[in-house]
Amino acid sequence: MKTITRILTALLLLELVVSCCCNGGKKTARTANADKATESYFTAIDKYLTETIGSQYLGGDICVPFLDYVAVDETNFEDIQVWGDFWVINYNIVGDTLKALSGGNHPGKMHVKMDKDGHFEVTGFDPVGDGVDFQPTAEAIFGDKVADFQAAQADQEKRERIRGEVLAGVVKKYDLDVKFYQDYGWPAVEIPVK
Repeated sequence: MKTITRILTALLLLELVVSCCCNGGKKTARTANADKATESYFTAIDKYLTETIGSQYLGGDICVPFLDYVAVDETNFEDIQVWGDFWVINYNIVGDTLKALSGGNHPGKMHVKMDKDGHFEVTGFDPVGDGVDFQPTAEAIFGDKVADFQAAQADQEKRERIRGEVLAGVVKKYDLDVKFYQDYGWPAVEIPVK
């Protein structure tokens, strides 16, 4: 049942989190329905990933965040908690290919707050540590969800499927003339048609 819930939620996220932001003010994109009535905490996470984390990497033509979420606790709208493996990748557009320039993953827990007008903002991020700190911080942050987190991290195929679908949404939304994405040293991968 958890797997089905995760798959359905991932598909919902793909509809909500199809977003990008270009450096230097060239282009800015938000979710497919980024008006105030449909704003979600995933929109706030998307903005945080792009502006706070993505801006720390070497800038490219376009910055695309995506996430493999593990769990959400929305019992308190003063502190909505979203556990996941958060990614942000800056790309350069070279011919018909989005070439990854910089970026990486940032697993952990996002804290999101809803204000009185129904707008969301990220108020904090608890990142999993690196190296020898990885396992103890992952266990502390994810708690009883750590096995689900480890399964998500190990599922390269699922992560690439999510990445491809998010990129397909970005390409369609901005009518980009690109067909592939490529990581340095790896063959180009066809972006699915959306």
